[in-house]
Amino acid sequence: MGPLFQSPAHDAVFATQTLFGCLVMGIAAGLFAMLLSNSIYFVEDAFERLPLNRMWWPAVGGIAVGIGGYIFPPALGVGYDVIGSLLKGEAALHLIVGILLVKTTIWLFSLGSGNSGGILAPLLMMGGALGAAGSFLFHSEGMAFWALVTMSATLAGALGAPLTAIIFAVELPHSVNLLLPLLVTTIMAHACTALLLRRSIVTEKISRRGLHLSREYAVDPLEVMFIREVMRTNVVALPASATAQTLAQSVSLEHGKRGQWLYPVINEEKILVGVVTRRELQKLISSAAEGEATQMTLAQMAAARPAPVVAYPDEPLRAAVYRMASSGLTRFPVVDRRQAERGARRHRGSESGVPRLVGMVALPDLLKARVATLEAERKRERVLPLRLFPLRFT
Repeated sequence: MGPLFQSPAHDAVFATQTLFGCLVMGIAAGLFAMLLSNSIYFVEDAFERLPLNRMWWPAVGGIAVGIGGYIFPPALGVGYDVIGSLLKGEAALHLIVGILLVKTTIWLFSLGSGNSGGILAPLLMMGGALGAAGSFLFHSEGMAFWALVTMSATLAGALGAPLTAIIFAVELPHSVNLLLPLLVTTIMAHACTALLLRRSIVTEKISRRGLHLSREYAVDPLEVMFIREVMRTNVVALPASATAQTLAQSVSLEHGKRGQWLYPVINEEKILVGVVTRRELQKLISSAAEGEATQMTLAQMAAARPAPVVAYPDEPLRAAVYRMASSGLTRFPVVDRRQAERGARRHRGSESGVPRLVGMVALPDLLKARVATLEAERKRERVLPLRLFPLRFT
């Protein structure tokens, strides 16, 4: 079976000047892949802020794609003909510039608006165009060479799969002689994105759906478990309108050491307005019993204090541990991140947003991840008893 795309024959490359160029183009491809990944989710966040129903987002993205296709028709479609032109080294300057500008823009709008669209072919087109543009800077090899190696590097930087990208680039034109420059360019691009980008295009989408991925070989259990898995939802919350007298009549603090030590203060809509510790609550109740309490409500007391430190249900436990270490606190109220972000957008300049209380998390709750890992290790270490003589003779 022949190659999918025709490309000029390439000799084995060992020249220092060419390999240095591969190093530079690898860095450029890595930065380009990082720009694409950040831009696509920047566009997605911009659509979130549009005053339109979600059902209209694909229409807005389709209009952007139509305008881009009208300006530059080669940007439409799958783009195999454009990839073929790049790998043959026959792409004109206007085609290269059009792919880098127009194709990139309409691809971002298409995926950011929720329209269906691929990743593989557009990345090959844009990466190949970047390499073709680099051929005007590095003259040691032709356009086809730089288009192929940068195509592989962009694919690896965006997807985080360097070996897949290298094999893919070798198989497209059957250019085994380019294995060394492909290795240099692709590994350099992957190194850039691995160091500068938290997640790839694909894994960022998974993360935004509420899941979390880690690149570590030995995965920390605090990294793979979420606050929502260990938080307590059966907690005592105090009404914001309560005063010391009403608390003295309705609240009992006679529980033992295992009782609740931090009390969220919420309004009628379960929105967090502050927190009160058990010791502070005891002082309020004692002052009410002695007739020294003020008529201030808990909401008024909370307004005079800094905003409480909170946790979010979709955070990994490691984030809560770091926050406890930096703040010196061991108990956080857990609020809905989505409600808080929407409230912050509605109240620009307000730091609190609309944090709706959903539970509480404390340091002992975070240790559940370690306990779960320990139990799993013990199960893996168990060995079924093996009897050489299962039958007993009498």
